[in-house]
Amino acid sequence: MSAAEDRAAADAGRLKAGSLGPIGVAFFVLAAAAPMAAFVGAGPVIFSLIGPGVPLVYLLVAAVVAIFAVGYLRMSRHVNSAAGFVAYIERGLGARSAGATAGIVILTYIALQVGFWAQFGVFANQLAATYLGVDIPVWAWALVFIAATTVLAMRGVDMSLRVLGVILSLEVLIVLVLVGGILVGGVESPSFESFSPTVFAQPGMGVAILFVATCFTTFEATTVFAEEARNPRRTIPLALYFVIGFIALFYGIATWAVSMAVGPDAVQQAAADDLSGIMFALAAEHVGPWLDLAMQVMVVTSFIAMLLGMSNMFARYAFALARARILPTALSAVTRRQAPARAALANGVIVAALIAVFFALGADPMVHVYAWSVALGTVGFILIMAVASISVLVFFARRMRTHRDGLLATIVAPAIALVLVVVMLIFSIANYDALLLGGGETAKWLLLGLPIAAALGAIAARRSRRIDFDTHPIHVQDSSESITKQ
Repeated sequence: MSAAEDRAAADAGRLKAGSLGPIGVAFFVLAAAAPMAAFVGAGPVIFSLIGPGVPLVYLLVAAVVAIFAVGYLRMSRHVNSAAGFVAYIERGLGARSAGATAGIVILTYIALQVGFWAQFGVFANQLAATYLGVDIPVWAWALVFIAATTVLAMRGVDMSLRVLGVILSLEVLIVLVLVGGILVGGVESPSFESFSPTVFAQPGMGVAILFVATCFTTFEATTVFAEEARNPRRTIPLALYFVIGFIALFYGIATWAVSMAVGPDAVQQAAADDLSGIMFALAAEHVGPWLDLAMQVMVVTSFIAMLLGMSNMFARYAFALARARILPTALSAVTRRQAPARAALANGVIVAALIAVFFALGADPMVHVYAWSVALGTVGFILIMAVASISVLVFFARRMRTHRDGLLATIVAPAIALVLVVVMLIFSIANYDALLLGGGETAKWLLLGLPIAAALGAIAARRSRRIDFDTHPIHVQDSSESITKQ
């Protein structure tokens, strides 16, 4: 786009169309999935729950998401909005249901960000204390880097994409080096015990599914970036299925290698004995001490990439909800670079404030802030997927009389997805205690935040006389700043 076209689009309050291809969209989503951080942090926990069957669980959850994506992507032909799931639900179930879902979305993504920033602070503090002898408080690490990622998000996708591309590429490369070291020098013959159906009999299977599901919670970002994608009807499906396939194969192969390196019969106990160090120990043993250090550094940068991707995603979500008149319309402003700067700034301020409150109250960064927030966010995301599945079914059921959309993609796959997602939701509620890391009964009360947020969102939708997810609303010029608003 020319400078004149960029200015005209900014004056119209639109995001920068055509700025992202399939790889660009996929980078944001994969970075938000934090490959290194999840491999080192969540991997050992899942091994301690179900033993060598971790790769099979990744493939299982990927299959559920892929089935969900069939109807979701078919509906994407009729929706082109940065409001993600909320826009889909508005088309299928109406404005009030969309408003209720918007409330859950806001709570879900803010909770996830708060939890992951606290975990980032812990890893950063440990790394600096171990190798530099510097003890910087966890809250300070979190607040400084919240500010940094917020500034990048306010500048637009171009700058963020450069940072994400470098970090994500290094994350993947380092894990592949570890996998290569294990397969070349640590495994005499491959073992397929990791793919045995006996994994489903493990008592920790339900909890393992939830931890694996957190690796897929950002796949929605593929449609959140739809307005900025080149040829969305082609870009979004390619990006989404690439993300699903990459996550399944990356984590599946990496955890399979770990299982064989330790031994299928020994990996569960080994992981339980050393949750925080087993991956680093394998790196030092099979490749060298340098990979151990590199992995520890990349875990920290992985969190930065994840939260940069998540802040970019949620800024667009808030922008679209404001443009649809569910959130204050001031958040629908864009800069001359067509970045949702005000929404990004509001997100950063809210997350930083919550982090500050938690630490001011003396909360433990892992047991309270991380576990409570991520548990709430995981349940919230699965609930949103369930409502979105219902919306897809309703939307295409209404069209059946006048359109031929393909029964398999529009009815059968969404119905199967709905059943599977509801089963995951039941698992998440039934095993909620396991997600809390011993956080106590108090944390369960946070689940009440979901219906409260839904009620507030529905009220906002009801009170707003004009709810519109049109991607080309009418805006008026702001003052001397290069920002526009409704």
